[in-house]
Amino acid sequence: MAKSIPLRMCCVCRESKDKKELIRIVKNKDGEIFIDPTGKANGRGAYICRDGKCASEAEKKKALERSFKTAVGKELFSALMEMKTED
Repeated sequence: MAKSIPLRMCCVCRESKDKKELIRIVKNKDGEIFIDPTGKANGRGAYICRDGKCASEAEKKKALERSFKTAVGKELFSALMEMKTED
């Protein structure tokens, strides 16, 4: 029996993709919001595609604010754009 590949949905474009193809952003119980490179940090997670289009759209559409029900700082969006250029 083949091992199933975990799928997650991008909170911007709503496409389901392999978990490894997405960037995980986490809000922990202290209310801190950060990028989770391991994909294993405790807290509420949201996923975004690795392409820059979804990262910039996330800021415009307030997708992360909706997912976490709180304001998200500009620093996080800057970090997402930097991650996109590294890939």
